[in-house]
Amino acid sequence: MAVHAFIFPGQGSQAVGMGRDLAAAFAPARRVFEEVDEVLKQKLSKLMFEGPIEELTLTENAQPALMAVSLAVLRVLQVEGGFSLKEKVALVAGHSLGEYSALAAAEAFSIADTAQLLKLRGQAMQRAVPAGQGAMAALLGVEMELAREICAEAEMGPAGREVISAANDNGGGQVVISGHKAAVERAIEIAKTKGVKRAMLLPVSAPFHCALMAPAADAMAEAFANTPPRTPIVPVVANVTAQKVTDPNEIRDLLVQQVTATVRWRESVQEMVALGVDSFIELGTGKVLAGLVKRIAPDAAAISVGSPADIEALLKVL
Repeated sequence: MAVHAFIFPGQGSQAVGMGRDLAAAFAPARRVFEEVDEVLKQKLSKLMFEGPIEELTLTENAQPALMAVSLAVLRVLQVEGGFSLKEKVALVAGHSLGEYSALAAAEAFSIADTAQLLKLRGQAMQRAVPAGQGAMAALLGVEMELAREICAEAEMGPAGREVISAANDNGGGQVVISGHKAAVERAIEIAKTKGVKRAMLLPVSAPFHCALMAPAADAMAEAFANTPPRTPIVPVVANVTAQKVTDPNEIRDLLVQQVTATVRWRESVQEMVALGVDSFIELGTGKVLAGLVKRIAPDAAAISVGSPADIEALLKVL
């Protein structure tokens, strides 16, 4: 018997048309999108289905939109397929905002609360750093130790020390760095001298998962005081520790830390494999995480489920 983990994508997977075929095919998916529209008091589903991509990519829209598609897929599995997360899935995890989708899937938050938390998180992250002051870059063909060395070298600028750190350890030799724009640009030049295969700026609106996000972490701490998590029905592997967690207070603290901390995705996948997982199922838009899993844990099965055909195929397997 395969041991399954459900995994949930992060920002960057959004695309115009996301969720549209699910809404057309399945009433439970439509209800998820309607619920998110209603609680956010905006036609987010229209933006998801029709664009424009510039508006959809705004952090405050992309985050709840990606969660909505992931949870719509899960809801269809549950309602149409009689699927039980508690009985069939050993662990859940998500990449950055995907951790919120994972927690909603595990019933630590309602879908409505998750949508509001992600809207607020997106707005707070956007506000934390004035436009143009921060940046993120992907380093390809690099391990975490070298990425940290490059960041340490790039810290010092003409005006003194600037913020720069590893934001995402994605595995397969891919590390994303984040911080002050000038420091990130210095890091790209340093990376080229150290044999890094590729180093490129990412088209993001803010420097996520670094110390510059501290005001957003404070905003989330305040939000969780009003909307605390419940005990999840399935353990969640946390981005910050790459360890499984079920205690609601610990989950809350880790979500606050997650705003400024490194997303330890490579280690999270390795931990899930160590705990017996041999099948990773990515729920939602895109195929990014399934691709990363294949590089981190080549012996494990990894699939992405985001379309009606994908759902029907998965139900046969589960």
